[in-house]
Amino acid sequence: MYAVIGAGPMGLATARNLQKLDIPFVGLELNNDVGGLWDIDNPHSTMYETAHLISSKRMTEFAEFPMGEAVASYPHHSELKRYFRDYATHFDLYRHYEFNTRVISISSQSGGWQLVTERNGEQQSRHVEGVLIANGTLHTPNRPQLPGEFSGRIMHSSEYRDPSVFKDKRVLIVGCGNSGADIAVDAVHHAKSVDMSLRRGYYFLPKFLKGRPIDTLGGKFKLPRKLKQRVDAALIRFIMGKPSDYGLPDPDYRLYESHPVVNSLILHHLGHGDIKARRDIQGLNGNEVDFVDGESAEYDLILLATGYQLDYPFVDRQHLNWPAQLDAPQLYLNVFHPEHHNLFMMGMIEAAGLGWEGRNLQARLTALYIHQRQQCSAAALTFDQTKRTQATANLDGGYDYIKLARMAYYVNKDAYLAALKQHIAELEAGLEQHAPQPVAAT
Repeated sequence: MYAVIGAGPMGLATARNLQKLDIPFVGLELNNDVGGLWDIDNPHSTMYETAHLISSKRMTEFAEFPMGEAVASYPHHSELKRYFRDYATHFDLYRHYEFNTRVISISSQSGGWQLVTERNGEQQSRHVEGVLIANGTLHTPNRPQLPGEFSGRIMHSSEYRDPSVFKDKRVLIVGCGNSGADIAVDAVHHAKSVDMSLRRGYYFLPKFLKGRPIDTLGGKFKLPRKLKQRVDAALIRFIMGKPSDYGLPDPDYRLYESHPVVNSLILHHLGHGDIKARRDIQGLNGNEVDFVDGESAEYDLILLATGYQLDYPFVDRQHLNWPAQLDAPQLYLNVFHPEHHNLFMMGMIEAAGLGWEGRNLQARLTALYIHQRQQCSAAALTFDQTKRTQATANLDGGYDYIKLARMAYYVNKDAYLAALKQHIAELEAGLEQHAPQPVAAT
């Protein structure tokens, strides 16, 4: 019996692929239903009322369970909550899950793993053959220490639910990832003023181009990496202008070397003066915030749109091949431990355009590996050697990703999918070799 931790998109994909190969498993989920952070009613969700998918539905959905035609190109979180519940119902995954169950600890025991869980205030200990950790990466807020003392309210974007919190307040948003941009646009319609503090530049993309979701365009011709970066950056500058045209810092890195912000409304409001661009914070003093360019202003609320830290408190970092000085575990394909053959990190990955289907392929490969290793197949043994020697293999596709903690588990979609598909083909070939052979008629 294997254990799958989590019932969000990655947990469900993992469960589905174990199910396909008849690998016994139990699912453990902290909330009372599936959907993970996409269920805003989940008390552990970091979702906010106005949130939509930032990639289009056709580039994100599971291939074997497409979203309906009536669903918007960029669905609201409520549509996605329904989508995952429909997915779990359609593939009969609910019966495998224990809900309202918290994983307290995972420890190595007798060639498998000992899990301690808590449900309804009671703890239970169980031994499982293997564990697939799929509880997501957006749980523990990254809260940078701001210099000085602020007399107003400081909150992280993970606490944000609806824009009423901004009513009649002078608001400073720190950071401008996709959530930060969304929340700034929300704040415009409720706050007395909205400023945004940035320490570095971002690339901004529109959600639609020529009436189509931007991530569905292109792809017919594969350009060399450097040429693609130049051509696409020039196209975006032609359509959107440069960030500095709106008072923002320009990026000091090339396009695709960090995750772009897919939001043109933020530029619209900057251009209309609804949002004022600010530089990095130098110090806080009461309600006053001083910036590194010598400017200052007073605020009632500071919202930190500063992302999240990887955090798996129920398992020792040594079991994840995670040295203290590094920002992420060192795992082959961000999944496979070089030595452990029955502990897997599912969904610890970011890549522009990978979607849930890319993560589904990750789950397919993992399930195949488990199945083939149970059969002691040559393909599984070959894969063992690969993951042992290539745990730190670079799958950046030649892109020079900026050195940030959140980029520590970022990969290039094409390079990653190519590796997944190659290993899937190799293990599926082994699967066919071990399939029962038909008995000849006599």
